[in-house]
Amino acid sequence: MAYMVVYISRFILVFLFALYTFDCFFSLRRGVTRENQRRMYHRQVFIMYVILLDLNLCIYVSTNNMMIIVFMLAQMLFFGVCMLIYRKIYKHASYALINNMCMLMTISFAILARLDFNNAIKQFIIAAVGMVATCFIPLMISKLKMWNRLKWIYAIVGIAGLLLVLVVGSTVYGAKLNINLGPITIQPSEFIKIIFVFFVAAMLYVLPEDDLSKMKIDFRSKDFRKVFVATVVAGAHVLILVLSKDLGGAVIFLFTYIVMLYVATRKILYPIIFMAVSVVGAILMYFLFNHVRVRVAAWLDPIGTIADQGYQVSQSLFAIGTGSWFGMGLCQGMPDKIPVVSQDFIFAAISEELGAVFALCLIFVCISCIFMFFNIAMEIRDQFYKLIALGLGTLYGIQVFITLGGVTKFIPSTGVTLPLVSYGGSSLLSSIILFAIIQGLYCRQFDESSEFDE
Repeated sequence: MAYMVVYISRFILVFLFALYTFDCFFSLRRGVTRENQRRMYHRQVFIMYVILLDLNLCIYVSTNNMMIIVFMLAQMLFFGVCMLIYRKIYKHASYALINNMCMLMTISFAILARLDFNNAIKQFIIAAVGMVATCFIPLMISKLKMWNRLKWIYAIVGIAGLLLVLVVGSTVYGAKLNINLGPITIQPSEFIKIIFVFFVAAMLYVLPEDDLSKMKIDFRSKDFRKVFVATVVAGAHVLILVLSKDLGGAVIFLFTYIVMLYVATRKILYPIIFMAVSVVGAILMYFLFNHVRVRVAAWLDPIGTIADQGYQVSQSLFAIGTGSWFGMGLCQGMPDKIPVVSQDFIFAAISEELGAVFALCLIFVCISCIFMFFNIAMEIRDQFYKLIALGLGTLYGIQVFITLGGVTKFIPSTGVTLPLVSYGGSSLLSSIILFAIIQGLYCRQFDESSEFDE
């Protein structure tokens, strides 16, 4: 009986998630009326709850653990309260962002409950606390006017936090990532990356956008001095992360800065220079750090090194291939064979048990979030907030790309989590903060439109 429920649920889940994903993109089309959008967003909420029910039912019939039903009811209440808070407090909140955030967490809670129920409970508690703690962030972003005047506070807090990890941080898989505070473990870089975006935006937002000399750089200009200072501080962030051997974090910081710098200056020569430096830096890190050589070897030939460094990537590829289009069904696969599966390789577990079609829909939901971030950036008139939306969208997009690239052997694995899906309190909380800031920017664009109309 349990097998039949899980078997049939595979197709129901794929159909429902595909319909949800279709609405994500169709609602962004030009010409779609606000009333039609609202109808699609309400349909997404209904689909999300049916998926939540289906996922937890599959786990329950496979485990006979009554706590799964209690956990499911707690999730339903939690998501209902989240949506109610945003829709009642914020008149112009983006329903699409709320729905996507809740949908990604729905998938996260289900797959974590299947892998380790205790981790799922911890993740749920952090999400609940995070939503309560961050529900006023959109109001602060949309109403307070002082965010562009705190650039040196952003810089000091960011560098000091990363230095603290370098000095007293605990080593995890060859890299210094966390600070242990008794039973609580914090990964400061997850929060500092958001502060970093605010610093870069505050440093560069006054630079001219209409300079037609795209390749020319005036070394005597005031704008170049600002770029130089911003680059030195950004380089300090990246260097500390490299010294901590947090290479995934270093890549995220670096590429976010390159994109923000180009958009702020409109000079193509800057990203060309930085990309060249990045290539040289990557080659140096390969020769300087043994764990980088290990990950590159695992990437180049995971099957040939399956007994050693290639084991994790090989198991990930086996899991993705075994799942085929519609998956093995929840609790029917062997995702626990993949080391650190709930963090770095959770996408492989999803692919194995829920299937490639479901996993592709998950990717497209993440892509729709990126589109919304960039769309908000284009709509905002204030360049400071425009750069923040762009930076956060870039940061989120790069993190998704690095995570999925490592799991599928497209790029070497760097130990980066999938936002809102992977297990990890710091990652989850920083992602909730990121989405809350974007909500504030979305509300702010309506305030700008009202002021412009007046």
